[in-house]
Amino acid sequence: MAHYPYLIIGAGMTADAAARGIRELDSSGAIGMIGADPHPPYNRPPLSKALWKGEKEDSIWRGALPGGVTTHLGRTVTSLDLGAKSVADDKGTQHTFDKLLFATGGTPRRLAVAPSDVIYYRTLNDYRRLRELTAARRRFVVVGGGFIGAEIAAAIRLQDREVVIVAPQEGLCGLVFPRNLAKETASYYAGKGVDVRVKESVTRVEKRGDGYSIRTSKGTELTCDAVVAGLGITPGTELAERAGLQVENGIIVDEFCRTTNPICFAAGDVANFFNPALDTRRRVEHEDNANMMGKIAGHNMVRPSEPYHHLPFFYSDLFELGYEAVGDLDARLETVADWKEPYREGVIYYLAQERVRGVLLFNTWGKVDEARALIADPGPIRRESLKGRI
Repeated sequence: MAHYPYLIIGAGMTADAAARGIRELDSSGAIGMIGADPHPPYNRPPLSKALWKGEKEDSIWRGALPGGVTTHLGRTVTSLDLGAKSVADDKGTQHTFDKLLFATGGTPRRLAVAPSDVIYYRTLNDYRRLRELTAARRRFVVVGGGFIGAEIAAAIRLQDREVVIVAPQEGLCGLVFPRNLAKETASYYAGKGVDVRVKESVTRVEKRGDGYSIRTSKGTELTCDAVVAGLGITPGTELAERAGLQVENGIIVDEFCRTTNPICFAAGDVANFFNPALDTRRRVEHEDNANMMGKIAGHNMVRPSEPYHHLPFFYSDLFELGYEAVGDLDARLETVADWKEPYREGVIYYLAQERVRGVLLFNTWGKVDEARALIADPGPIRRESLKGRI
């Protein structure tokens, strides 16, 4: 049994940032890290972006962990006893701790009726498997038209492979983009040779020889060599729930990333935190939040004194198009579009109660801090004042 002043459950970007954050304030306290992924921490965004455009796989690694960090990779924590300050993993090893961080991320949502070899795209091993398939196979179906689905469809098509994308919304990225932009993005993908099936969902996937047969909600049958699904994630809250911590769309934390038990912290995809700029709780599944919240959680595990008030941004690549986004991008909100070139370059503002709640910087770069400042403005904000604002 090993004892760690700081124990991190998870071994991804958040865990890595937390370990480095701890080490900035405590140069010697032992850190344990237990993660289901067999690989040391790596950056996830290139898995659906840069690696498909020629960047080398070596570029994803986050570098050597600080001294005094012991990793237990390819392991899952199966039990947690907060009274004894101990956890047990699936190898039967027990680990004790003084303070604990949940950096458990989440698990991909799965199709209700599908064989087990559908690729639910999230990890380095998923990337490696799909990359091998694109080298050997011709036709792919991507299920889901959101953030990951749109990126993966573009990535596969860039390899000169046939791609069908099945999306339940009226266009692509329909939960985030305003209706017109979502529809235009679907048309843009079609122009790139992607077979776009919008307002359609997958009802069944069956193995057929070396390939698959897919039935959709419109009664269509699609055949392909491989199926990739990007359906979002379910936050990894099971351990926290069993330990009696407060969970609601993630693990509830205070401004210092503490859970309802002061020896336990949570950060990254799994954490539900209050953001002052938006005046609401939120859970964010993107790189900027993983890095910043992980670092602050690490600091606060040593000395709880640094509030997490950061407003994270996220970004995406869609063939030659791309965007950065800040705040609450909900397609149901009122929007104001300020295009330099319609549906190719511009800024979209998301409004509620005379305030800007989110900003979509579509093919517009280097303006994230300006967007953050605008979201923090208590208003009232007039629609007409937003033209040319950023």
